[in-house]
Amino acid sequence: MLAKLSTRPMLRRCAVTGAVGLALLGTALPAGTDSPEADLTRFYRQKITWARCPGEGLPKDLQCGKVTVPLDYAHPRAGTLDLALARYRATGDKRGSVLLNFGGPGGPGVPEFMTGAKDFMELTDNYDIVTFDPRGVGRSSPVSCGDGKEDIEIPDDSTELGRDPQSVLKRLRKAAATCARHSGPVLPHIGTVNASRDMDVMRQALGDDKLNYLGFSYGTRLGAVYAAQFPEKVGRLVLDGVDTLTEPLTEQGVAGARGQQKALDEFIDWCVKDIACPFGQDAREARKQVVRLVDSLDADPVPSAFGEPFTGQDLVGALGQALYSEELWPSLERALASLVEDGDTHAIETFTGGGAAPARREETDEPHDGGLVDEEDVPLDNMPAALMAINCADDPDRPTGRQIIDDLDRLRAEYDQASPVFGPYRLSGVLMCYGRPRGTDFIRDEVKDVATPKMLLVGTRGDPATPYRWTVETAGRLGSSAVVLDNKGSGHTGYSSSKCVHGKVDTFLLYGTLPPDGSSCGPEDDDE
Repeated sequence: MLAKLSTRPMLRRCAVTGAVGLALLGTALPAGTDSPEADLTRFYRQKITWARCPGEGLPKDLQCGKVTVPLDYAHPRAGTLDLALARYRATGDKRGSVLLNFGGPGGPGVPEFMTGAKDFMELTDNYDIVTFDPRGVGRSSPVSCGDGKEDIEIPDDSTELGRDPQSVLKRLRKAAATCARHSGPVLPHIGTVNASRDMDVMRQALGDDKLNYLGFSYGTRLGAVYAAQFPEKVGRLVLDGVDTLTEPLTEQGVAGARGQQKALDEFIDWCVKDIACPFGQDAREARKQVVRLVDSLDADPVPSAFGEPFTGQDLVGALGQALYSEELWPSLERALASLVEDGDTHAIETFTGGGAAPARREETDEPHDGGLVDEEDVPLDNMPAALMAINCADDPDRPTGRQIIDDLDRLRAEYDQASPVFGPYRLSGVLMCYGRPRGTDFIRDEVKDVATPKMLLVGTRGDPATPYRWTVETAGRLGSSAVVLDNKGSGHTGYSSSKCVHGKVDTFLLYGTLPPDGSSCGPEDDDE
C-alpha cells in the first residue's frame, strides 16, 4: 500500500516538538568557535530602523523593522539574510526589550503580533515587546518544499519497504532534494543553533546589554540554546511549555501523538454532549468516526479552499493545532460539521494557518536574495517546511536507511498504539528525515548546567504537546539556574490560559521576582 506524502500538510501553531522535519544542518558553530576569518563586527554594530508595518487594518502603534545576519556564521562574508521584526513600544519608563518567540518551529512571530499581542501589553509598562520571523520562516528567507505537485509516494506499511527498500529510500531522498531546490541557500543554515546566534545580534541591535526573553513551546528550546551559547548575556528568561533537549525524534513523535490523542479524546467527550456534534452522541462511536473520516479523505480527498486536494493528513494537521486550547473547541466542532455534512473545508483550513486562512502565492523556483519577502509571497507550505527543517537539523539520531527497513513494523505498532489518528502522521515525519545530513550534537551535548541568572520554566500538567515531564527533565539538565512553576491546568502552554501563570511570568519579567521553585498554579488560582 502506498500513501502520498505531500509537502503541503503538517501545519500547526506551536511546536508539537515530536513533529520532525526536512532539514539540512549547515556549518553553524557555537559561540566562540568561529573560523578565523569570521568577523561579525558589522552585524553587531547595526541599528534597527523602525517604521509603521505595511498593510491595511494593522494596529497603528505596531512597528516593523529588520536585522541583517550572516547566512553562515563561520563565513559571514558568504552572504546575509534579513530577518523580519515587529514591536510595540514601551508606554512607561523603558528598561529595555522583551523578545518573544511563539513556537513552531516554523511559526512566524510578526503575523502573531498583528493579531494576538493583547496578552503581552502589560509588559509594555517597562519594555518594548519585540518578536521576529526566524531564519527560514515567514518573511525571513522562507523555506519551501514546493506547491505539492511533486508529492512523493512512500509506504504506509512495511510491505513494499520489505519488497523494494532501495526504491522507497530513493523516493525519500528525492523528497529532500525537492525541498532543497525550492528553499534556496538558507536551508543548509537553518536550525536552532543559528537562530540563537541571530537572537544575540537582535539583542545588540535593540540596544540591550542582556536578553530578556519569553519563549513558548519550541521557543523554549531556542531560549535554552541561547542560555548555553551566551550565558553572560542572559537577563530575565522565561520558558513556557518546555521542550525536550534529549529525546530523539522517534521518541518525541510517540510522545506528541499520545498527547494529541488524549486532547482529541477530551474534545470528543465534550462534543458528544452537544446535539450539533457531527459525530453523534456516543463517544466510543465518535472516536471511530474520526478515524474513518481521516482514512476516507486520504483515499478520496475533497477540494480545498484553493481547489487542491484536502486529504486526511491535512485534517490531522488541522486537528493537531485546534486541540491546543479548549477555547477553540466550539470553532472546531462547527468546522468539522461543515466538513462532514457539506464537504466544505474552508472552516477547518483556518486552523492550519494559526486561525486565518493562509495567503496564496504563485510558486517559483527562483531563490530569494536574502532580503525580506512580501507577506503575500510567503510560500503556502512555509510553516510545515520550516518546522520539519528545523527539527531535523536539531537532532543527531534520525534513523538510517537500515534502521528504517529493520524497525518499521515496530515503529508503526508503537505509533499506532499511541494514536490511530496522529500516529501515522508523526511516523511519516520520521521517515521524511531520511537522507538529510546528521543533525547537530550541540543541543544534546552542550545545553546543560548553564551558568546564567535564575530562569523560569513553566510546565502544564495537561499539555498535549509538551508533556510536563519534559519541564522537569529540562530543568534538571539546565541545573541550578532553573526554577519550575507547575501549572496544574490543561492546554498547550500556560501564559495565555492561566491568570496565575500570566501574573507570575509578568512579575518576574517586570520586577525580577521569581516564585519559589516547585510552586504551582491551579484552576482555583484563576478564580480569585
